[in-house]
Amino acid sequence: MALLEQLGADDLRRAVQGYRDALATHRDAINRLNVYPVPDGDTGTNMALTLESVVAELEGAGADMAATCKAISHGSLMGARGNSGVILSQVLRGLADVFAEGDECDTASFVRALDAASTAAYGAVMRPVEGTILTVVRESAEAATAHASTEGDAATLVSVLDVARTAGGESLERTPELLPVLADAGVVDAGGAGFLLLLDVLLNLTDGRAIPEPPEGSVEPLVATHGDDHARSAEHDALAGLKYEVMYFLEAPDETIPAFKDVWAGIGDSIVVVGGDGIWNCHIHTDDIGASIEAALDCGRPRNIRVTDLLEQVGEEKWVREAEAHPGPEPDLQPVPCAVVAVSTGDGIRRIFHSLGVQGTVTGGQSMNPSTAQLLEAVEAAPADHVVILPNNKNIIPVAQQVDAQTAKTVRVVPTRGIAEGFASLLAYDPQATGDENLEEMTAAAEAVIAGEVTQAVRDSTSDVGPINEGDFLGIAREGIRSVEPTVAEAAIELLAHLITDDHEILTIIEGEGATDGITRQITEWLTEHHPEVEPEVHHGGQPLYPYFFGIE
Repeated sequence: MALLEQLGADDLRRAVQGYRDALATHRDAINRLNVYPVPDGDTGTNMALTLESVVAELEGAGADMAATCKAISHGSLMGARGNSGVILSQVLRGLADVFAEGDECDTASFVRALDAASTAAYGAVMRPVEGTILTVVRESAEAATAHASTEGDAATLVSVLDVARTAGGESLERTPELLPVLADAGVVDAGGAGFLLLLDVLLNLTDGRAIPEPPEGSVEPLVATHGDDHARSAEHDALAGLKYEVMYFLEAPDETIPAFKDVWAGIGDSIVVVGGDGIWNCHIHTDDIGASIEAALDCGRPRNIRVTDLLEQVGEEKWVREAEAHPGPEPDLQPVPCAVVAVSTGDGIRRIFHSLGVQGTVTGGQSMNPSTAQLLEAVEAAPADHVVILPNNKNIIPVAQQVDAQTAKTVRVVPTRGIAEGFASLLAYDPQATGDENLEEMTAAAEAVIAGEVTQAVRDSTSDVGPINEGDFLGIAREGIRSVEPTVAEAAIELLAHLITDDHEILTIIEGEGATDGITRQITEWLTEHHPEVEPEVHHGGQPLYPYFFGIE
């Protein structure tokens, strides 16, 4: 193919679509580079979803360069997911701002655009950390600038891209030298790996080079791992210690943002605030959810608030896709004054919900949150004018709260944060009552439950109760990790020992993948010996990655 010497609007659209496709293909491989101790769908998923939003924005935009760049900028800002997605949005916006200056982007323009992307990314982060995507973008841009300066008119768009990609690859390989948490985990930076795919796509577009295939299977350590005596950085300590990720859009005057950032600097880390002209995309890791939201109220109006428990993120994509492709039978829907729609993980959990009176279920979980549109579809199909939604996950609560404004039905959201709370709330459900009456009673029932869960660590880390080794089983309560043990049974029993008191009467045990009759018997025998007054109720949920969910009443 003939080499492209400049990029027009159509070329830029193809590049964005190709980048979206590449991120989707490499998503799982990028996710496996994450350094959290539990399975999650962080960096790769967030970057891929951010590009999905950009492509969707392009579909409704004009075909010229200015309209294309405006769509890229707006779509990436409004669709950014997570810390990595927000930083990527700034990279894309920095590129788009320079591309929009003309009808076509030539070699010189691209060099300036890459430099602008780096500047925008660094400007979005309050405390930039080297050894991350920031470093990879910057060193790619610096190499491109140096090449263009040295070669002068001999520099071409392809040669600049080639130099930038080579330098970026070398920069990515060095990230563990700059960030000890990466060295400890034996991986390179996930965000940097995702960014390099953009340069791969551009080289494919301009020079026909093949886009790399994702590695098969698990990611092998890319650098030598270190023992426990390896010095851990302040960034690693913050990563391990801060429990929640809070994101929202903030409608506020631009001049109030510096003061807003100052407040956030005192309550968290991984702070990214991007935007302008009165709308800002805000991201923070923190232990204080309330303070992170109250800071926005001092200068404007937060909306689309999303809170994620960083220790409860789980990779449920496989189960979700299989459930959507082969959905189980829905119950016979008899009209009632008030129906319930519940978000469900696992075929057994879906059956339990139906047995408790739920009329509709929506497939989803921590890392595969259903959209407002999916919840709305289930609400419209429910045989009632009043509908109660059980999100069963903190991430899904704000999404569910958007449904009422989209339908003529009366929709109320019981803010259940887990499956055990969802089950408990249904004990107070009255199909003959109104949505508001059910909201009050079901919320009270859900709040009376103490929830816990057991999962397995996918990499080494630390916690308040001691070090975590890959393969350890973790007992997690609402306040964080409470047990770290070599077996499922030991982790579950230690967690329950922390949670159950003499005031409790019922322990609901929901078995998932990895649970066995023998382990469940160990748990119930421990319960009989130490808390004979507590009655166990065992259900098969079939949820992925979490052998046990517990609900204590």
